[in-house]
Amino acid sequence: MSSFFSFSAEQRLNKNNLLLKLNKLIDWQRIEQKFKRFYKKDIEDKGGERPYEPLKMFKAVLLGQWYSLSDPGLEEALNLRLDFMMFTGFELLEDCPDDTTLCKFRNKLIEKKLFKKLFQEINNQLENLGLKIKNAPGAVLDATVIESAARPKRQIEIQDDRSEKEPILNIIESKDPDSKWLKKGSKAYFGYKGFISVDSENGYINKVHVTPANIAEVNQFSELIEANNNSRVYADKGYTSKKNRDILKEKKLKDGIMCKSSKGKKLSIWEKIKNKLISKKRYIVEQAFGTLKRKFRFSRASYMGKEKVEAQFYFKAMCFNLLKGCKMVELL
Repeated sequence: MSSFFSFSAEQRLNKNNLLLKLNKLIDWQRIEQKFKRFYKKDIEDKGGERPYEPLKMFKAVLLGQWYSLSDPGLEEALNLRLDFMMFTGFELLEDCPDDTTLCKFRNKLIEKKLFKKLFQEINNQLENLGLKIKNAPGAVLDATVIESAARPKRQIEIQDDRSEKEPILNIIESKDPDSKWLKKGSKAYFGYKGFISVDSENGYINKVHVTPANIAEVNQFSELIEANNNSRVYADKGYTSKKNRDILKEKKLKDGIMCKSSKGKKLSIWEKIKNKLISKKRYIVEQAFGTLKRKFRFSRASYMGKEKVEAQFYFKAMCFNLLKGCKMVELL
C-alpha cells in the first residue's frame, strides 16, 4: 500500500478506529505463512492470471464475518470504507475482488480446513502478547442453537403420470440436509448446536464444535475437552453422566460438572452448594454467546451444511477473540 494513501487515510480516520488497532495488534506475516502452497500455482507455475494475495483475501473474509456482510455487501464495503482498505491492503478500485471471488476463496479455506489453523495461530499470538492465558485454571463449556440458513419446510410434489394408476409423490426436504429439529421448552428450532469451550479467566474461545441441533449435549463432552490444558472443567447439567465424570478422572481434570437430581433422589445440600458455585463460573460462557449473537449476529447461519456452519463459527470465534484482545490492550 502506498505511503501517500496510508498517510491520507490515517489522517481521515479516527485514531481509535478498531481496524487500525487490530492491524497493529497481530503479526500478519505469521498468518501469511499459513497460506504457503494454498494455491496450486504455488507448487506448479503454469502461467495464467495471478491469484489475489491470500492474506488480503483472508482479511477481507474476516471483515465479512465481523460485520455480518453478504459477499456483495463485502465487495461494496471494500470499495467504499477507508478502514476496510487500510486493513486489507486493497487500495485501488481495480484491485478489489468481486463477490464471486470472495465466495470462492472462503470455500477454498473450508475445503482445505485452514480456518482451524488460522484460529489457533490467532490464539497463540494473543497468548504471546500476554492478553490471553495459555493454561487458564478452568475451561467452561456450553452450547447454543444456531438456526439454519435454509427454510425447514417439507415440500410434496405430485407428478401425474398417466401410465401409473396413482400419482407419484416426491417428498423434498429442506435444502440444508444437515439441519435438524430441536424443541426447547415451547419453542422449536431448525438448525445446529454450536458448542464452545472458553477459559474461565478472560472468556477467550479455545474450542469450537458444531452438530445438528438434535444431538444430545452429553455425548459431545469428550470432543470439547480434547487437548485441554486447564485443570478444571465447568459444565451445566446437560453434561452430567457417569461416563463424562470418568473421562475427567482419566484425564486428571477436576470435576466442575453440575449435579442433577434423578427420579426418587433429590440433591443434597452440598450438591446444591456445588451447583451454585459452578453457576458463578458459567456466566462467562453465557457472555460469549451473547456477544456472538448480538455483536456478530450469529443467531442464524449464513451458509448451509455442517462443514460450512462450523467454518463460519470458527471465523466468528476469531472475531470474538480479536475483539477481546483489542479491548484488553486498551485496559493495559
